[in-house]
Amino acid sequence: MRVISGTSRGRKLREPVGMDIRPTTDMVKESVFNIIQFDIEGRRVLDLFAGTGQMGIEAKSRGAAFVTFVDASQQAIGIVKENVTACKMGEGTEIIRTDALAFLERCGKYDVIFVDPPYDTPLLDEAVKKIIEFDILRENGIILCESKADRQLGEIHAPYRLKKEYRYGKIKITTIIREAGE
Repeated sequence: MRVISGTSRGRKLREPVGMDIRPTTDMVKESVFNIIQFDIEGRRVLDLFAGTGQMGIEAKSRGAAFVTFVDASQQAIGIVKENVTACKMGEGTEIIRTDALAFLERCGKYDVIFVDPPYDTPLLDEAVKKIIEFDILRENGIILCESKADRQLGEIHAPYRLKKEYRYGKIKITTIIREAGE
């Protein structure tokens, strides 16, 4: 697992031992960043259920102004800290060990939000619901949700809307945007 592009390009990231953390594959990660390539530079990014932190690190490497990494697992937070340090990204990042859903109730606004909870839980729907309820995505912002390919998200309410779904074998990336002016 490596950083694909930007200031930390080629930097190897620490991977978890065991299966409690499921890192996004390099193919899916590259595809995600092709989707949002013009939506990263200078933006505030939230890596929710951060795991290894690779999505937030990739965003920071590509010019994100600020990245918040959130995970409840002590093991995950330790890996994120090591990876952020190895990529020399301490400035413009914050790493928070807390429950992701509780964090959404008190955080500020973000331009890009990565949501990649454990697959076989209701956490994806719960997180998206809270993001919409607390309206933490800025206008024209984007939420990128990773799930199993057969997973359907719950109802999305305006000013948020489902933009597109992308399938990569057994994995699906769902993009949700927040419309401007609503």
